[in-house]
Amino acid sequence: MTSTFDKFFTFLFYRKSLALFLLLAPLLIWLGVVYLGSLFTLLIQSFFSIDSFSGVIKREFTFESYYDLFRQSTNWDIIIRTTTMAFTVTVVSAIIAFPIAYYMAMNAGPKLKPILYLGVMLPLWSSYLVKVYSWKLIMAKEGILTWCLERLGLLHVLDVILAIPVIGGSSLSFSYIGMFLVFVYIWLPYMILPIQASLERIPKSLLEASSDLGGGPSQTFRKVILPLAFPGVVAGSIFTFSLTLGDYIIPTIIGNSSYFIGMAVYTHQGTAGNIPLAAAFSVVPIIIMMVYLSIAKRLGAFDAL
Repeated sequence: MTSTFDKFFTFLFYRKSLALFLLLAPLLIWLGVVYLGSLFTLLIQSFFSIDSFSGVIKREFTFESYYDLFRQSTNWDIIIRTTTMAFTVTVVSAIIAFPIAYYMAMNAGPKLKPILYLGVMLPLWSSYLVKVYSWKLIMAKEGILTWCLERLGLLHVLDVILAIPVIGGSSLSFSYIGMFLVFVYIWLPYMILPIQASLERIPKSLLEASSDLGGGPSQTFRKVILPLAFPGVVAGSIFTFSLTLGDYIIPTIIGNSSYFIGMAVYTHQGTAGNIPLAAAFSVVPIIIMMVYLSIAKRLGAFDAL
């Protein structure tokens, strides 16, 4: 006798659209209620304001929070500082990641490739906070990095770097340079893997055709490999740029007291208690990423994911 389950699955077999809807319904509900719902609530909060005398939130539609956000030069400094750091980390990560991904995809043998994969992904298995605090100890004035440079007689080089205005500091763990190094280390695997996947998809026949037509290694790289792998670079940049843009833990632990967007949001909703201004600040990286994703889509990044 045909069971109820068999009848049900037979019913769904002939109704593909309904089966697809039932499969996607839990995910769509989760995204719609939890993710999009929280973003919508955040957007609504940004149009409220706070009474400067009592500190009570006035739930009336107004652009006062956005006016307070953009009229202060310090907030513009935070936005520019965060965006600049995210862009710099993305560019340098791409420069470092491409040779690694290229070797993994084009030159590594079947025995070496799993080891390289393990080496790239192994840092992702450890705690995020442990890695950040470890780097803080490594880059401290009494840390192992300073000790090694002192033994090599290169401590004066570090002093010259730390003396550079704006990006320097009392030590690497209290400078933008140190923060930048930690960002690159933490997010580098997210750049390597999309580039490597993009390079793996390049047909070997194209490389052979380029060679048969007289193209040298450099010309093949510039004319064939780089254009085909560029969507993977852009795909990796989505991760490095967005993760740096929204991170507040690394700027809190590493670097000086200069605020980044994540730190500003945390301070406004926590210490200051100004939730509407914190919500308005949170909208800024969302808008930046919407613009960034639209550019990335035109460059074919989503096809490389």
